[in-house]
Amino acid sequence: MSAETAYVIENVSLYGDTPGDLVLVVGRIASLNAADAPEGAVRIDGSGLVALPGLVDLHTHLREPGREDAETIESGSRSAAKGGFVAVHAMANTTPTADTAGVVEQVWSRGREVGLVDVFPVGAVTVGLNGTQLSEMGAMANSRAQVRVFSDDGKCVHDSLLMRRALEYVKTFGGVVAQHAQDPRLTEGSQMHEGTVSGELGLAGWPAVAEESIIARDVLLAEHVGSRVHICHLSTAGSVEIIRWAKARGIDVTAEAMPHHLLLTDESARGYDPRFKVNPPLRTQADVDAVRAGLADGTIDIVATDHAPHPDEDKDCEWAAAAMGMIGLETALGIVQKTMVDTGALTWRDVARVLSETPARIGRDENHGRPLDVGEPANVTLVDPKAAWTVEPSATASRSNNSPFGGIELPGRAVATFLRGTPTHLDPRFEGVSA
Repeated sequence: MSAETAYVIENVSLYGDTPGDLVLVVGRIASLNAADAPEGAVRIDGSGLVALPGLVDLHTHLREPGREDAETIESGSRSAAKGGFVAVHAMANTTPTADTAGVVEQVWSRGREVGLVDVFPVGAVTVGLNGTQLSEMGAMANSRAQVRVFSDDGKCVHDSLLMRRALEYVKTFGGVVAQHAQDPRLTEGSQMHEGTVSGELGLAGWPAVAEESIIARDVLLAEHVGSRVHICHLSTAGSVEIIRWAKARGIDVTAEAMPHHLLLTDESARGYDPRFKVNPPLRTQADVDAVRAGLADGTIDIVATDHAPHPDEDKDCEWAAAAMGMIGLETALGIVQKTMVDTGALTWRDVARVLSETPARIGRDENHGRPLDVGEPANVTLVDPKAAWTVEPSATASRSNNSPFGGIELPGRAVATFLRGTPTHLDPRFEGVSA
């Protein structure tokens, strides 16, 4: 199908609560009435499906350049489209680090060339993620990539003065610093959450306070300089309370939760299976409950995947030597439905907010997260909420299969993804319509 092919999605549930149609013509939503579809439009039966604005992931690792053995921009984009995403923000911990205009333009250009999702490079806060010298943030912001999100994710910007300067710098172009909140001194040699399970397993603990203390410092710094700060992969009950306090105080802070922190606990580590090793670590059930509650009441703004692919040799080893991280682009939506929608904590309109609208707003992306309405960009995800499926990590589009969810049944999945009116992923049920 050409990029100019018109599509009409009939009898779909907009946001899960409004029956209607979507007519997609030349990259826009031309009508909400199938009768207005142009002659020759490809018709898709949306019965039983939920239409959402295309999903946006603010926290993805695509590994290119440098670790193409784990993931490439093409394979990661394909996995994202399969998961219902139309845009991803690619983290800076590549080789070389995305700390210059040249590297972020390389990532941005390759994303455009692949064309399956919009790839927005995240710029490093410090040179080489070394935490000692600010990167060329202004040059990256003014590059063709127009970077607006900056993060040393994988490492914490632990120097208070450097963090203050970064927050001041991004104010000049409306950017945001996305902090990996981890006090390095409190987590030296850490292997999992510090608690009862770590003590029983004999693994060095990663205490909750190591996350919470950095978040507390950074929201106060953001208030002091009048800047924006975003907290990556929030994982503890204490962190939720700090964010809640900061927002009540009027501080410009946003925060994200990961699907695995909505579903899994540190009990998963009992088998010493490195697929469950992640940073920040899986926490207690009380933390999981608090993160769910924080997402439900709006304290936590978004869900992001922290999709972190690793080759087999980095995970097929003893726990202590294994890399931290897990893939998640194709399971994120199903986990959000399982933990939040099916439990009544969120509606599908809420899902649109936390997985599309707000991530786009935080990333200063004006073309995604838009309403499903006439004249808006035709970036659409169709979800089958009844499509129960069992996760098979080797069947993902990612180059890596380090998913902890293998064998777990999830309740729903993306069955079609449209980027500017062109299908980038289609379920086999839509025979005759090619992505």
